[in-house]
Amino acid sequence: MEEVFEDGKFSHSRQVGRLEDALARYTGARHAIGVNSGTDALVLLLKACGLRPGDRVLVPAYSFVATATSVVLAGGEPVFTDIDPDTYAMDPARVPRQAAEGARFVMPVHLFSRMADMAAVTTLAGAHGLRVVEDSAEGIGMRQHGVHAGLHGRGGVLSFFPSKTLGAVGDAGAVLTDDPQTAERVAALRHHGRTGRTLAHFPGISNETRHVGHNSKMDDIQAAVLLAKLTVLDEDIRRRAALARLYDRRLRGLPGITRLPAVTGAPDEVFYVYLVETDRRDALAARLRDQGIGTETYYPRPLHLQPCFARLGHRPGDFPVAEAASARALALPLYADLTDADVERVCDAVRAFHTGRVPA
Repeated sequence: MEEVFEDGKFSHSRQVGRLEDALARYTGARHAIGVNSGTDALVLLLKACGLRPGDRVLVPAYSFVATATSVVLAGGEPVFTDIDPDTYAMDPARVPRQAAEGARFVMPVHLFSRMADMAAVTTLAGAHGLRVVEDSAEGIGMRQHGVHAGLHGRGGVLSFFPSKTLGAVGDAGAVLTDDPQTAERVAALRHHGRTGRTLAHFPGISNETRHVGHNSKMDDIQAAVLLAKLTVLDEDIRRRAALARLYDRRLRGLPGITRLPAVTGAPDEVFYVYLVETDRRDALAARLRDQGIGTETYYPRPLHLQPCFARLGHRPGDFPVAEAASARALALPLYADLTDADVERVCDAVRAFHTGRVPA
């Protein structure tokens, strides 16, 4: 951060370039392009991959709202699909044929601790001529068959929102891709559509403007923070996995908890969120809050029932698996600085709520 102030260049400069190189090495991507948020990363990636006005994009009905609003902001139309109850990700088997045949893109989302089944997604895409773009905003460190999240299709994104596994001290994001043309287009779109060298090159402000672009440059202070935290990312991931195993041991088989996440112990297991399901979700969250234990509800209203998508005409019951998750899912505290004693306290409180017994 001191280097940033010494340079006097606070946006789109040397630290951003260093972070891009580091992210490419960590993920195995040929190109990593820093932008100012995970949401902008999705918008720019969709545009760079050739999304046309009105193009239909298959997206899961259960995700953060930016998954679907990014499609609209890029000029497309979201087409909602139901999810797999185990991964919370898009379930290709539940995608109606008419929806797939009318779409041009498919955008799976990797949520919480599991990636979408990318073999099934790419099979669906191949059968219907769809372009695959991944909402891998939560996916830093996640891999499937040795390939990092975001690199199974045309490209993916990372979010560095402060709560993420690799979090900044504000908003920041990145696009990952192996395709040089996609990378070049994203790099131009993030800087008002200017082509040629712009990163760490102030004279580039006068470059030719070939596209109608955005102002989505990453701040160098965020890049500096992320560079420092990237050095301990794998350690943090291992700590999160250890905490997930402790939760699993304490909560497995507890009456009232209808689902716990799978804890496999695989070396590349990544827990961004530890999510449980319970039929008394809201009451449990209120009880934990009263005891000073923070939780997060993911997501209390599925995307197809959000007011901003009312024009699409969906009703309750259209995507039952997504709706069931929205009614029951609750995230318990999980971050690398959490202690074993903290987890024990949370588990005692959850057990007391469901059994009626006060912990000793």
